[in-house]
Amino acid sequence: MPVVFHSELRAYAAEIVRLAGSSTTEAEIVAANLVEANLQGHDSHGVGLLPGYVDSIMEGGLRPNTDAVLVADYGCSLTYDGQHGYGQVVTRQVMAAGIARALDLGVCLVNLRNSHHLARVGAWAEQCAGAGLVSIHFVNVFCRPLVAPFGGTLAKFGTNPFCIGVPRTGQEPLILDFATSAIAFGKAHVAYNKGQKLAGDVLIDAEGKPTSDPAAIVNAPYGALLPFSKHKGGGLALMCSILGGALTGGPTERTADPESALVVNSLLSIIINPAIMGGAASFEQEIDAYLPWVRDSKPLNEDEVLFPGEVERKTRSERIRSGIHIDQNTWDQLAEVRALLSSRHVVI
Repeated sequence: MPVVFHSELRAYAAEIVRLAGSSTTEAEIVAANLVEANLQGHDSHGVGLLPGYVDSIMEGGLRPNTDAVLVADYGCSLTYDGQHGYGQVVTRQVMAAGIARALDLGVCLVNLRNSHHLARVGAWAEQCAGAGLVSIHFVNVFCRPLVAPFGGTLAKFGTNPFCIGVPRTGQEPLILDFATSAIAFGKAHVAYNKGQKLAGDVLIDAEGKPTSDPAAIVNAPYGALLPFSKHKGGGLALMCSILGGALTGGPTERTADPESALVVNSLLSIIINPAIMGGAASFEQEIDAYLPWVRDSKPLNEDEVLFPGEVERKTRSERIRSGIHIDQNTWDQLAEVRALLSSRHVVI
């Protein structure tokens, strides 16, 4: 597999985004977000998404150089419409507004509807944690349904992520970020590109039978990913669509076009200033005492007990040193879309 260092990969990704119609600034923001996902080991949310983004631009579903628009301001609640702009851009904008309001009022509900793909949701929890704020995020994924509800065989949900971020002064934050499906669709797509099989308990084929072949979710006739932990993941996926989608005024999966490349995300974010709760000082003191106590549990295997975000930080350090492995199919797809855009000599 090609190995690319993060600075080179950022420049390469930014060139593709710019050729697809974005300003230089927007291209750099999108590329930095995608490469950060690669650095943290989430290749499913990295530069491999770019060919799909370009398809969505060509289809008219993703609109470069588009900002979020404020729809309603109720003081402690802000509602925005992403206007199908890059999720990396519009979500960054609305989180910044929510952070400012939470620092002022103590708490802010941020509602964002009609954004293009939000990418790695943990990035927005990290943005809040960087300002010393706790955040909780419910995300709805409006696209071809990919995930079967618990007890069902037909896909009805998106992968509908859920995320929590907790800041720690002078230390790395705790970032819990996961899809409500057993695995993210992007991870199945990465496995497909690599020619690898999946675990046998995460996917069913079009007939509802368990399969380890990722082609069952990548190519028609489509099967479905399963929710994580059976009814627990299925229930949380449902709530993410209701809270992240319906409550914000965004669409839910029931009206998605299965043939479209369009991916629309809507989210509900709750941003909290610890100072208005039990107190920022006691909050941090208790975390500092609690985490070592939890880690002192005897490891089940030889590995140590890890907290949310620690695996990603270890992976990031390793990939900064050694480079990022990009599977050959993904690299070829990036080269193909770059060549296509370059040959046009004009932006889309």
